[in-house]
Amino acid sequence: MVERRAEHAVKFFYTHLFWHNPAVRALFPDSLHDMERQRDRLFAALTHVIAHLDDERLGPYLRDLGRDHRKFLVRPEHYAAVGASLLAALAETSGAAWTPPVEKAWAEAYQVMADAMTAGADASEDPPWWDAEVVRHLRYGPDIGVLTLRPHAPFPYLPGQYTSVSSDRVPTAWRTYSIGNAPRPDGTVDLHVSRVDRGRLSTALVRETGPGDVLRLGAAGGQLTFRREDRPVSLIAAGTGWAPIRALLEDLAEHPCDQDVRLFVVARDGAHLYDRPLIDAYAASCAWLAVTYITPAPGRHRNQATDRLATALGNRGLWPDQDVYLSGPPPFIAETAHLLRELGARPGRLFHDAVPARGHGYGERPLGFGEWFLDRPAPHWHDPSARAPRTY
Repeated sequence: MVERRAEHAVKFFYTHLFWHNPAVRALFPDSLHDMERQRDRLFAALTHVIAHLDDERLGPYLRDLGRDHRKFLVRPEHYAAVGASLLAALAETSGAAWTPPVEKAWAEAYQVMADAMTAGADASEDPPWWDAEVVRHLRYGPDIGVLTLRPHAPFPYLPGQYTSVSSDRVPTAWRTYSIGNAPRPDGTVDLHVSRVDRGRLSTALVRETGPGDVLRLGAAGGQLTFRREDRPVSLIAAGTGWAPIRALLEDLAEHPCDQDVRLFVVARDGAHLYDRPLIDAYAASCAWLAVTYITPAPGRHRNQATDRLATALGNRGLWPDQDVYLSGPPPFIAETAHLLRELGARPGRLFHDAVPARGHGYGERPLGFGEWFLDRPAPHWHDPSARAPRTY
């Protein structure tokens, strides 16, 4: 019943929350677009949790999520406020179906979430975030920047992982960006940022941020970490999805595996192969590495690059024997993973971070929130529990 009136339920929830708790509004984004993203994520998360209440993995996930939410300045009293507004919104949209047993069940379910997240926040020994100073900013055209940061305290991560990032230039906004290097002795990290339309934080990072600015980093997460399984490896990167692949390649150069590695780098044009000198140097010095660049033909639309990649992958064999690591825009990952499965790659050997359902790319939404809610993609948010390689 609530799903059929999803948009009304969501608006009622936030109106109730901010009316009864005005101070809470400051924790949420200012812009309408960012607020819509937050709204979608919250209700997607709630439905995800409710659907998995009997899953034994839910408790650890919620505790990690509570630990990660400290960077949003969430305090214990905020969970009570959100719970009250959630129950009010459900009651408003359920009508006569909102009976005392239903209310009791929802109250107990929400308390499970709140208790687990609060426990995770209380037990964490990590800081809520890491302050990190920008020490270098390299621009590659108007829309790509590589920022080198020096965290003020040791920042733990694995090659291939990402971090959530915030800046005082766009208060309350956090976005995830891949870390573009393996751990270094000096502790610095590189962030590869591609500016997107209506992306306030990405625009600020690429065009306004410079040396001396301080950013905030959330705990590292992600599943694109290297598995040393004594099998041949294929690395496939598109756009700034090159960043985690570069981190994996750096780690492989330092600690080579015993198998051959194939690298496919996809770009919309030659100018976007901004790290080509480094890649060529690796190809020249590492006998185990074979590199293939994929770009459109001169004068052709940038989408031709993915067509050329499909041809190149089809001309390579041995996919059932390969471990494949994919990184790039969500639609690219979804389409390429589908193609590789058709070519014989084993699903358990295709590694990439979670992506939205096919057709729901970054910044895109269906016609209305109600349609999205009834046919919603898998929730796509920073997963703080993913701090180590997943067991497959």
